[in-house]
Amino acid sequence: MNVLIIEDEVQAAQRMEKLVNELLPGATVVARIDTVKKAVQWFTNNPAPALTLMDVQLADGISFEIFEQCEVRSPVIFTTAYDEYALKAFKVNSVDYILKPVDKDELRVALEKFKNMNRSEPETKALLDNLGEAMRMLTRKYKTRFVIKVGEHLRTIEVENILFFYSQDKTTFCCTTDNRNVILDFTLEQIEEMVNPEKFFRINRKFLVSAASISDIIQYTNSRLKLVLRHSTDTDIIVARERVQEFKDWLDQ
Repeated sequence: MNVLIIEDEVQAAQRMEKLVNELLPGATVVARIDTVKKAVQWFTNNPAPALTLMDVQLADGISFEIFEQCEVRSPVIFTTAYDEYALKAFKVNSVDYILKPVDKDELRVALEKFKNMNRSEPETKALLDNLGEAMRMLTRKYKTRFVIKVGEHLRTIEVENILFFYSQDKTTFCCTTDNRNVILDFTLEQIEEMVNPEKFFRINRKFLVSAASISDIIQYTNSRLKLVLRHSTDTDIIVARERVQEFKDWLDQ
């Protein structure tokens, strides 16, 4: 059984190889690779290993870039320093991950899972696509401030000081913690893509709110929710019915 290790930390790679030798008697570590570039070259020029142990963050980028540049015909166990909560986004379809530093017992469980796998190539490709998209979301950089025009001057507003965004008369505003309502040169749809979804939630077509902006939540007709927002005089801020459960999950994260 040939095993490939993709890990940019020398000591971590050495320890992983030692664990593989202990847990998979007879297995051969065919290579230890530390960059995306070298991994792409290796997969392009060598037969697929039986198993790949792959760190998420490498010396020159994120390991999911490997799958975008070449065909990986191997089951993969990911190792990563990301916290467990973040990784819930892409622990799917029996592909496993291990938090670093790698625990021997956790690696043993992951190896047993891969021994029992019987996955087709189309399923594997779809799975890796899902993992890659989740990882891109986790590593994505969200907007931290907006530039606004005040007369002939430019000012900035930190996103952490924004309570909510709203649309009114075809214009987009943000309401700040010091009760200022400022016009922004973006649509609400554009802003929704710019800000961290852990911090802001689109409750309906008009409002994108932060948890800090909510002063009260009221049960409303037709299984909907009514919100009272800080610094807002709007008495009809309703969470769309189809978004209620997702909104509750967002609040409970």
